[in-house]
Amino acid sequence: MSTMLTTFGRPQSGEYDPYYGRYITLVNSDDIVTLLDSQASDTIALLNSHPAKAEYHYAPGKWTVKEMLGHLNDTERIMTYRALRISRGDKTPLAGFEQDDYVRGGNFSQRALDDLVAEFGNVRKATVSFFRHLDAEAATRRGTANNVEITPRALAFIIAGHELHHRKILQEKYFK
Repeated sequence: MSTMLTTFGRPQSGEYDPYYGRYITLVNSDDIVTLLDSQASDTIALLNSHPAKAEYHYAPGKWTVKEMLGHLNDTERIMTYRALRISRGDKTPLAGFEQDDYVRGGNFSQRALDDLVAEFGNVRKATVSFFRHLDAEAATRRGTANNVEITPRALAFIIAGHELHHRKILQEKYFK
């Protein structure tokens, strides 16, 4: 039986681009798989409690609620894909992505909020399933993404912190 990622503790500063420290510091648990599994329900409940605000954006040029949720889904998929490639020992450098281009290309405004929320739940289930089964060696392998060295363990914390970051924005700027 493999050791699970939940027991690995926090990533060290050399395991990720310092930019992502702002997300990692939001994560108050070292049991990252349990946190990823449990935190999704809080975000889903928050989104489901404000369906009338699906098209709302709090300032000109800011994303709507649906666009932010589409961004969360896209980013989680990309970060988990990076973790998959790196954990399997793939040494191919992985490209970065421009979040605004992804949001523009996502056509999120044409989708129902409940569909995007369901997608978020499905993406998270796949993320949790992936990270739950990494062993210690795979979780701490190093690879390159967006020209910076990173580990799958760091990517798990980035995913969790990224969600917490956007949930706080939703609470403070969209649903206040």
